[in-house]
Amino acid sequence: MRVKLEYGRTGLEVELPDERVVRTLTYKDAAPLDDAAAAVAACLQSPNGTAPLAELAQGRRDACIVVSDITRPVPNELILRPMLATLEASGIARDKIVILVATGLHRPNDRDELVEMLGEEIVDTYRIENHYGKRLDEHTYCGESPRGVPIWIDSRYVDADLKITTGLIEPHLMAGYSGGRKLICPGIAALETVKIWHGPTFLEHPRADCGILDGNPVHEENTWIGRHVGCDFIVNTVIDAERRVLKVVAGDMVSAFEEGVAFVREVVTDRVSEPVDVVVTSSAGYPLDTTFYQAVKGLVGALGVVKEGGTIVMAASLSEGIGSPEFQQLFDENTSLEAFVERIMGKDYFVMDQWQLEELAKVCRKAKVKIVSDGLDHATLDRLFVETAESVEAAVAASIAEYGPETTIAVIPKGPYVLAQTA
Repeated sequence: MRVKLEYGRTGLEVELPDERVVRTLTYKDAAPLDDAAAAVAACLQSPNGTAPLAELAQGRRDACIVVSDITRPVPNELILRPMLATLEASGIARDKIVILVATGLHRPNDRDELVEMLGEEIVDTYRIENHYGKRLDEHTYCGESPRGVPIWIDSRYVDADLKITTGLIEPHLMAGYSGGRKLICPGIAALETVKIWHGPTFLEHPRADCGILDGNPVHEENTWIGRHVGCDFIVNTVIDAERRVLKVVAGDMVSAFEEGVAFVREVVTDRVSEPVDVVVTSSAGYPLDTTFYQAVKGLVGALGVVKEGGTIVMAASLSEGIGSPEFQQLFDENTSLEAFVERIMGKDYFVMDQWQLEELAKVCRKAKVKIVSDGLDHATLDRLFVETAESVEAAVAASIAEYGPETTIAVIPKGPYVLAQTA
């Protein structure tokens, strides 16, 4: 059977043995909105759990709108056009509005990326600034969370009279689902906050996983932080595999987010009857598969359907390489994943972005990993505690040779955007 995996900007066609593939896991059919712009406008006027945005904006001196960075395919221009018009019509001057890019601890986005994200007219017309998570002096200390996380949030947001966040709701490897509160923490939080919130105390918890909110300490803590810091209004979207808008939610940070999650859960969940020997997956293509750091999400997304001792074969473009210098440093400083986990559990070792290597360690404790990519050479990939393969077909053939003629295979073309589970 021929399958197209999400890979870079173009996709990757692969040929798999039809008799061995037990299921291709995909989104459920859901009709895209006929008029997504009208849906956004309607949500601004009739939100979930708050007054209309126009009413909230009355009398406010300024506004900060938080948007996701280039790694998230949010339909920002669709959201921002009516939102910005509403704020200005309600009396907030254009020069009193800042659009803050929630880079978290990612690199800043350049002009070309901002135009891709927001549209040229918005980039040329409004004040747009990147968040820098490692510049502590650009953050305000807001106390400590119930589980002891020091709360440092971008001062441009803390000081704003009207606080708005936007985003995309989809499965997330640690927080259950993205969107909502995640634009605040980690989106505009300082390293001093994220390193505790993303520490082993949180991430090794069994409920800190894809699709789980109840009892998930990662979700519970950043929801508390978002409430504590304040958020007047959110607009989140749900998109399909072709990135068409399926739903728009707006209003209260918790109520609107939960409305979106309920919809997403029904659309993105797909199941196999039992775990399989081999999972063929992706990291959802551009922009999520540009670095190995981001591509780890595709591996974690396959954990729910692979057997203990099975194999995950992932195709990812890795067009921007491994990730941050700090993430690369982790591979230089640790001889094995076991040694790395032992160091971080000892509490005396910390390197920014270590949480993603911790997630890779979870994957490798359960399954072998084979990576197919034209973005990194085999020598580089071999340093990343994974195996390499010339092609998806070659990796699958090697796995069938290992597991035998009855090898079972599941395919997840959209990678972590699908919530893959067993029945």
